Amino acid sequence: MRILVLTDLEGICGVFRFEQTREFGTPANVEARHLLMGEVNACVAGCFDGGAERVVVRDGHDGAKSFFPDELDERAEMIMGSCPVGDMVAEGFDAAVLLGYHSMSHTPGGILCHTQSSLHWDNYWINGRLAGEIAQSAIMLGAGNVPVVMVTGDDKTVTEARDLLGDEMVTVRVKRGLAREGALMMAPKRAREMIRAAAAEAMRRMPKVKPYRPRFPLTIRWQFKDSGFVDSYKGPAKRIDGQTLEKTVESADGILYP
Repeated sequence: MRILVLTDLEGICGVFRFEQTREFGTPANVEARHLLMGEVNACVAGCFDGGAERVVVRDGHDGAKSFFPDELDERAEMIMGSCPVGDMVAEGFDAAVLLGYHSMSHTPGGILCHTQSSLHWDNYWINGRLAGEIAQSAIMLGAGNVPVVMVTGDDKTVTEARDLLGDEMVTVRVKRGLAREGALMMAPKRAREMIRAAAAEAMRRMPKVKPYRPRFPLTIRWQFKDSGFVDSYKGPAKRIDGQTLEKTVESADGILYP
């Protein structure tokens, strides 16, 4: 079994304020990134416990600046820098894990909830349904026939994942959202224990989990916080109003940006 682990930072246990995720190199950010590496290694260990033969981990937060490479479990490989998900999938993976993900924009009580850019994006829809980064990742992986077998994050993230992808996959709730920058946390060591056990279970469940493959074409709508982006936009998407663009896309490659 070959497993691809896509990571983010906002959904990691111990992370609950934007200072930890937006301001690279601050003490708060460094702390959050060490917490991330702890969960990455727990996931890697669990995948190997469950029978994985290869585990590749992608640093998916803030331009791939979040990993401490020398802390990575030596059995794993890592993708750093710019690399589209489609190119990663071409490596030939059997399943994927979404580790440390967060809920979509404006989720009540969702810790650090946003879609794509917490500073610039507002809402995002796929075929009229509000969506977030879980849906984006699942569609891009599904285009390569790779199922999402596990998702970790806060309670709102887990609910969003199950609503979209069903109950066959494994989820791990590492914290409970009280506000956008407020959380009820468990101890990070306990979160890592849960992630390791869940990853092993996800390997066993893998044959039951199907890739997420909505029928194309898809209608994608982007709403931005600043109307200046729409005013200056010159691409093929249709302007809906001062903040919103819409485009019909024929493949997974087109779902991220207008």
